[in-house]
Amino acid sequence: MHQHEIKTPGMVLDKQGRITPGWASHAVQTYCRADIKASPLRIKEWDFYQVSDGEKCLQFTFGHASYAGQVGVMLFDFKKGTMIANINKLIPFPFSSLHLPESAEKDSDITYDKQGVHLRFKTEGATRYLSFSARDFEANITLEKTIPYSAVIQTPFRESPRMFYYNQKINCMTARGRAVYKGQAYTFEEGAFGLLDWGRGVWPYHNEWYWSNGAGTVEGRMFGFNLGCGFGDTSQATENMLFYGETLTKLGRVHFELGADYMKPWRLYDDEGQLDLTLVPEFDRTTKIQALIVRNCCHQMFGRFHGTAVLADGTKLTIEELPAFAEHAVNNW
Repeated sequence: MHQHEIKTPGMVLDKQGRITPGWASHAVQTYCRADIKASPLRIKEWDFYQVSDGEKCLQFTFGHASYAGQVGVMLFDFKKGTMIANINKLIPFPFSSLHLPESAEKDSDITYDKQGVHLRFKTEGATRYLSFSARDFEANITLEKTIPYSAVIQTPFRESPRMFYYNQKINCMTARGRAVYKGQAYTFEEGAFGLLDWGRGVWPYHNEWYWSNGAGTVEGRMFGFNLGCGFGDTSQATENMLFYGETLTKLGRVHFELGADYMKPWRLYDDEGQLDLTLVPEFDRTTKIQALIVRNCCHQMFGRFHGTAVLADGTKLTIEELPAFAEHAVNNW
């Protein structure tokens, strides 16, 4: 499929609030919240960080759907299949009070400190500092960006010209730090990787997607991927990318093949024959939210990936026992 790569600086949204469809390997265009031409009740914004070392995972969430917000942290051991800590606070009617930044790449300092819950996301150049504290829990993580690329996708929706999704995913970040829950420390050291899923948009009330992301070492070099389908009008660009060392490979459509049992193997493959991966799930991190008019359900499956990936230069990589995840989400919000 032909995909539109965005190379020219400009605004993400035009004067009518319509998005410029396409993809980029970094934030080429400028996003401005004031350019949105839609009801404030439909605006969605979030910063989601994930840190994983192949056995355990730490997730930070801060975001809102205007009429409902969330600040939280989750720590679980997907190798053992156990949830260690799950601390989430719902924020009613936050609208724009969370002050989330308009760029995923520029220096910023996000804080939340209310009713015994403290969160901070600080970005300084290629380094990100994450902290969270609540009763019986404390976490401090440092992330370092290791590759020059990220997955930027500017996606419209067929339901309305003023609906859009502006998303940037930064993975292959090295991670170090620890979380402490009820006196027990969980350390992230060499071999731990971080991911940022940064999203801004105006969506339809009902939406569904498949997403997979991972990072690790393949044949002595950093390898990572971002794969997704089912969300928005991706006829002009997908979010599918492979990262290897200092190179980027853009993929077209990727299919997620799975049955009714999420714990059975998943197959992820593309139309051009460059990607064929099988996920053997080990842990189903299911999230369900029902609050006000929000009804969300997500099965995020952690496990080991096996298969092959062909890079833009024809290099064929063999993927073996790569810890990562794939998810299926159905949302009404």
